[in-house]
Amino acid sequence: MDNEENINSKPQGTRMNRPMKGPMAGPVIGEKSKDFKKSMTQLIKYCKPYLIAIIIAIIFAIVSSICSIIGPDYLSEITNEITKGLMTKINLESIKKIGYFLIALYAASAILGYAQGFIMTTITNKFSKKLRAEISTKINHLPLRYFDKHSYGDILSRVTNDVDTISQTMNNSIGTLVSSVALFLGSLIMMFTTNWQMAVTAVLSTVIGFGLMLTILSKSQKYFISQQNELGNINGHIEETYSGLNVVKAYNGIRESNEKFDEINNKLYESAKKSQFLSGLMQPLMGFIGNLGYVAVCIVGALLTINGIIEFGTIVAFMVYIRLFTNPLSQIAQATTQLQSTAAASERVFEFLAEEEMTDESEKIKKLDINNVKGDIEFEHIKFSYQNDDGIKEVIKDFSAKAKSGQKIAIVGPTGAGKTTMVNLLMKFYEINGGNIKIDGVSTKDLTRENIHDLFIMVLQDTWLFSGTIKENIVYNKENVTDEQVINACKTVGLDHYIRSLPKGYDTILSDADNMSAGQKQLMTIARGMIKDAPFLILDEATSSVDTRTEELVQKAMDKLTEGRTSFIIAHRLSTIKNADLILVMNDGNIIEQGNHDELIEKNGFYADLYNSQFETIE
Repeated sequence: MDNEENINSKPQGTRMNRPMKGPMAGPVIGEKSKDFKKSMTQLIKYCKPYLIAIIIAIIFAIVSSICSIIGPDYLSEITNEITKGLMTKINLESIKKIGYFLIALYAASAILGYAQGFIMTTITNKFSKKLRAEISTKINHLPLRYFDKHSYGDILSRVTNDVDTISQTMNNSIGTLVSSVALFLGSLIMMFTTNWQMAVTAVLSTVIGFGLMLTILSKSQKYFISQQNELGNINGHIEETYSGLNVVKAYNGIRESNEKFDEINNKLYESAKKSQFLSGLMQPLMGFIGNLGYVAVCIVGALLTINGIIEFGTIVAFMVYIRLFTNPLSQIAQATTQLQSTAAASERVFEFLAEEEMTDESEKIKKLDINNVKGDIEFEHIKFSYQNDDGIKEVIKDFSAKAKSGQKIAIVGPTGAGKTTMVNLLMKFYEINGGNIKIDGVSTKDLTRENIHDLFIMVLQDTWLFSGTIKENIVYNKENVTDEQVINACKTVGLDHYIRSLPKGYDTILSDADNMSAGQKQLMTIARGMIKDAPFLILDEATSSVDTRTEELVQKAMDKLTEGRTSFIIAHRLSTIKNADLILVMNDGNIIEQGNHDELIEKNGFYADLYNSQFETIE
């Protein structure tokens, strides 16, 4: 297939190469850091359908925290009762009542905490399912030029790693963050209500740690964004390397591939190291601050007790409050760290979802019936160009041609001539910049892409088979196909004997590990085309990847496939298109010669030179 356009029309599901270095190359999305607040705002807006359930979960988390906050006050009462009882007699009835109340209080806290976790887990799973579904739908609505600029690995990283990051944060961090904030504020209020001197001591001991936490958070966000981007880059490199591993090995590219991997891996290591190092400081820092708070409160509390200002039970309560006050700070720090990763991940996901889609065609009402199509196609002064880093690149300058019903039209020319681009424009994979393409007199501008795709069979150089049975591959996206039709199609292309030799015949499940030859895969795609039975056929370098003997089988199958159809054949092997009704010779985006084989040979022009160059021998 031509490489001139760098916009090959691979069907959905085929492997995609790395982001191109050529004219159509562009920056990988997600490289530019966006605002943390903006990313989180987008995420919150996206969660709108689940807002009521999230609010309920938040209320449960707050009430659960309040139950935990009330507990230390009653612990103080129990301590005071025991202290008084040591001098006289312990009031067991009073202690029993307080104890039962505390059990009920902490049980309620645990139940509400579990309910909050259950709600958030359910919401998270629904959210992730919806987000993945929208990404999948988005992929199908993106123009092919998007995939020319971005690797599959980067896109897959958004569907898997980034969505998982968002999901885990929603599941683990939101409830934790809410309950931690409630515990923090509640314990702060209770401490000042109980004794302001000890409360001030506890607060001052944690202010330093809180300030350091904010400083760390402000410094680490850029590293979390870099980490997510490099994760997408490394996935893209791995996907492209292992999908083309035979080529990498054949060209001894293992060393270069490893060097590239090491380069990306080192960048990922550096960004992950810095982000995790900075975020990892928070936990021990807050632990130190918490222990410092214990010491400070014990000292101040002892002095106040000696002076008769407070009772011993107040110190016990404050020891619990210190834990309730400092632990939430650690949890807040950890949750905020996860929110940073989520902000970076959501930035990449929502940036992808915001990509420009193909134009909406819902208002187009014209439709060509596949059973009533005559088969004429006319190209009228077609012009096509695209934007690259160096400006506008013109691919098709002024292309005009007519194809009559049932004709076999071959498009030939050197690499870069614009052959595959013409097919992409005909299939409406790309929009033309000027001119018009008409099918049976109807402009493709007035027809939907789906309608045009229904009219065409495509057999490409890159065969595409998915994991499924042979029968499922052959009847792909075609309804009401009988077993007899499938068998007849395979017999026609000479594939039936091979399929019957397999353990389960037509029900044999194909996978990447199956040892099928390139010719057998190509014959299977031709059988798929016969099952589709559309009026137009496109053959794009369909025999270029098979040997000469297999080429004869594939050529015979293609000849049967072209019968009764208007066919467009792109071929570098000119011997395969000698019997074409019309040969269009392209160069630099224009038709420079046209006619049948004999006529073009007689002209002794560009086509004759191309044809003869393939049969020159060294004397």
